[in-house]
Amino acid sequence: MQLMGHGRRPRLGLGQFPRSCRYAVILSVAKNPRIWFVAAPAFAFGKRYTATKTAIATWHMRASWVCHALLLGGLLFASAQAQTSPFTAPASNAPSSAAQLQKGIDLTRQGRFKEAIPFLQSVRDHAPRDYAAGFNLALCYLGDGDFKGAIAGLNELRKEGHNTAAVNNLLSQAYIGDGQTEAAFKALKAAAQQTPKDEKLYAFVADACTDHYAYNLGLRVVDLGLQNLPGSARMHYERAVFLARLDRFDEAKPEFALAARLAPGSDIAYLALVQERLYEDRLPEALSIAREGIKAGHSDYQMLSLLGTVLMHAGVTPGQPQFTEAREALEASVVAQPRYSTSQIALGKLYLMEGHAKDAVVHLEIGRRLEPRNPAVYTSLARAYRQLGDHAKAQESIAALSRLLGEKSKADSP
Repeated sequence: MQLMGHGRRPRLGLGQFPRSCRYAVILSVAKNPRIWFVAAPAFAFGKRYTATKTAIATWHMRASWVCHALLLGGLLFASAQAQTSPFTAPASNAPSSAAQLQKGIDLTRQGRFKEAIPFLQSVRDHAPRDYAAGFNLALCYLGDGDFKGAIAGLNELRKEGHNTAAVNNLLSQAYIGDGQTEAAFKALKAAAQQTPKDEKLYAFVADACTDHYAYNLGLRVVDLGLQNLPGSARMHYERAVFLARLDRFDEAKPEFALAARLAPGSDIAYLALVQERLYEDRLPEALSIAREGIKAGHSDYQMLSLLGTVLMHAGVTPGQPQFTEAREALEASVVAQPRYSTSQIALGKLYLMEGHAKDAVVHLEIGRRLEPRNPAVYTSLARAYRQLGDHAKAQESIAALSRLLGEKSKADSP
């Protein structure tokens, strides 16, 4: 449910590449950290650093907290010429600290979060109140999946006086990753008190809820957003999606309709109209609206993914023009956003239907890494590996599915 970045990107289909190298292209894009760039001037509290600006590459992953946090707070660093302030290292350590911080930033640019951590930690050790190092250290802990480390670092920043909306927003997402739903909601409320009208604040945390299947918490998040932004089409759309995923479609349906009415002709409106009809199994209408939205210029990765999904639900088969349309839409979607698991998994299934098991495995494995708790990916992976003759991998996929279903059954038991 990532509604960020709905910019109108050119449709770059993988059809321009030979099939033998398409999977290599996708892998290289998916692993390339230089996807999002944010220019962020650096500031020292009380005194501004001298003309410091950097283009920051972020790893735009399915769990999109990295670019969210950068947009909220900025990736800060001290230049070698920075003026001294209470928040920078002492003069004797300034060059060393600046070099360490720059190295940490360079590694973060490459998505090498674990390697960046020692450099950023070193800066914090020499300058314990350096906000830039502390904030970016928390980013790296999140990138490495160390939610407790991120929580500890962000709470330390708050104790140091940086009780900002950016820190609280990132802290909320870290708590979600750690399974602490009430703490996550408390941190979000603190951020909302500071910037109540910031729509992205609620959307970012809602994305984290989706990433971690915390749909009930996601509903609370968007309800809080709607208290401050009752006319937000995006919030109503998010609310509809959470309700639908909680099997409360009767409540979701009017929310989809309201989102479309609040922003007629927008990408949110088209997404809402397609989703509503897809949930109602009104496939011809969903297909017509998806095509209309793309023709109107809303060809972002989600709309392209929805078009491919609708066509698959309609039962397209290899050789049909509609099958080619679905494949090209999904190929364009994963090029536009390689970290969107829904498109990766759907494209893998399409390649499997065509008998291209090797291509299928590439996309299904990307989907599995992005969304490891999605049962749908494992059955397709098992089938693809069997077609390739790799029965051991096929069995691993079946075993993973069995464990996942067992955990779900246990969780659903009273």
